[in-house]
Amino acid sequence: MTAPFAPGAAIAIAVADGVGAALLADDVSMVVDAADVSTVLADIERAVAPRWIWWSTDTARTLVSTGFRPARCWDLDAVHRLLVGGWRGGPGRIWAQRQGVDTIDLPRTAEPDLFSLPGHDDHTAPVRPDGHLDPAWVEGLWRFDTEHLRTWASLALDVHHWQAAELERLSQRPAAISTARSESAAALLCAELETDGLPIDIAGAERIIASFIGPRPRDAAEEQQFAGERDQLVLEHLPGPPGDLDLRNPATVKSLLRRVGIEVPDTRAWRLERLRDQDPIVDALLTWRRAERIATTFGYRWLDQHVGPDGRLRGQWSASDGAAGRMTATAGLHNMPVELRPAVAAGADHVFVRADLGQIEPRILAAVSSDDALAAATWEDDMYAPVAERLGVTRDIAKVAVLGAMYGQTTGHGAVALRGLESAYPVAMAYLDNAARLAEGGNDLRTRGGRLVRMSSNEQLDESGDAPGRAARSRAAARGRYGRNAMVQGAAAEFFKTWAATVRARVTPIGATIVLCLHDELLVHCHSDDAAAVSSVVTDGLQEAGHRWSVGVAASVRFVADTSVIERWSEAK
Repeated sequence: MTAPFAPGAAIAIAVADGVGAALLADDVSMVVDAADVSTVLADIERAVAPRWIWWSTDTARTLVSTGFRPARCWDLDAVHRLLVGGWRGGPGRIWAQRQGVDTIDLPRTAEPDLFSLPGHDDHTAPVRPDGHLDPAWVEGLWRFDTEHLRTWASLALDVHHWQAAELERLSQRPAAISTARSESAAALLCAELETDGLPIDIAGAERIIASFIGPRPRDAAEEQQFAGERDQLVLEHLPGPPGDLDLRNPATVKSLLRRVGIEVPDTRAWRLERLRDQDPIVDALLTWRRAERIATTFGYRWLDQHVGPDGRLRGQWSASDGAAGRMTATAGLHNMPVELRPAVAAGADHVFVRADLGQIEPRILAAVSSDDALAAATWEDDMYAPVAERLGVTRDIAKVAVLGAMYGQTTGHGAVALRGLESAYPVAMAYLDNAARLAEGGNDLRTRGGRLVRMSSNEQLDESGDAPGRAARSRAAARGRYGRNAMVQGAAAEFFKTWAATVRARVTPIGATIVLCLHDELLVHCHSDDAAAVSSVVTDGLQEAGHRWSVGVAASVRFVADTSVIERWSEAK
């Protein structure tokens, strides 16, 4: 028997393992036994399609672990980061923001000492007289019993109403409410990504690792022996005895190169690539670096630690990196070497539907700036081609110029074309210049979706009242470059998460799951028989996401994605 929640109700939920759950809407509340949580929530989901309200992704993780996957949610933590910027959150900080009290020094539970008396602290009320949440509640007292759960859910519902009102006040950001929902959906997706994991061919991964660093060492001594043998493949190219050289030290590597007549200011990989033909030791050094990265970060230890017996790679996911708002992940999910991609393999009778957004940042710029001329270029599969034609330059130079405008680069091959952009696409360039000017002055920015990008300056003034000249100008210029880029990258992250949330909603009934979100790329795992249907969902979902995301911006921008059906990630072009 489920409580009579209204259709589409906002239902705050607090759930604790072994205790149960408390559900609270504006006019209805109920408590659910621990054994019945998944069943009751699924019944409510089918009956009224609510929007579930919770404090953070921790609740989503708990629900997903029970087998219940909500369709819609409002994550207070995700929305808090949208409203105030940065990456810091948590109930204590969220409540302080809602109450308008200081968030710098949040109260903490005191460590017990010789003068502490058992039971002396009264933690009955979750809110202290100073307006802060009692740190004991923040740290888990709300899980104590169902009455505590009910109180915690009540506070969550209150914050939800306040956050929604704050977003409504962002009159210049009409898509802020929509963004809050997609940010919340992305946080829920993170919980599912952590649970489901990325399919890995363990045997295949071990073969790849072995090709770089040899067989799995039996002990630490053998591991060190193998490392020395890899070092020797570089050192053998030196004239004379190598001496005591540490290839892991950049200063040592510079000295090593100097011995063969190569002088470099640093040992960055791109710089060494240009010198590969000058001496065999450079090629050996670059090969060693690839093997060293596998050995230290993506070797056998990495497999053992992060890939379970079920062949799934799992890490911790975050829906926002705190800067541009991109999704991030640990355990190598976001920085896996390309050499290991063949080991990312779909399960038996399954495939991946892989989709990668094309030229997303310039398309986003066309949308957020409402530049009709640049929007017209997005209707070409390769939008740099019409831009190049309009500027009278090659496609490569046009690309460099557009990216340079978004990143604040004013020198190099695209500098002349960059000046052409100002006359060809004045609306888009003015949008970027305005963001840079505001950021240079230390003014906070907000993305199209309402995410706060903090730019406030705390520079020390000199005796004349002016910030130190050259240093201040340098910091201001850096803020300007960051600001113009954050307005585009932040909006691109919002668009991507709207797309991911849309795809998640549409592929779930098919039985498919998103298993990787990498920058602008989605990887969906599905049964082979459903590949065509999932591919259509991904493509159609892009257009649906564009429609949802385009609230208040140019709707004439075309977004594209390269979609393919593959069995291994390495098959993607």
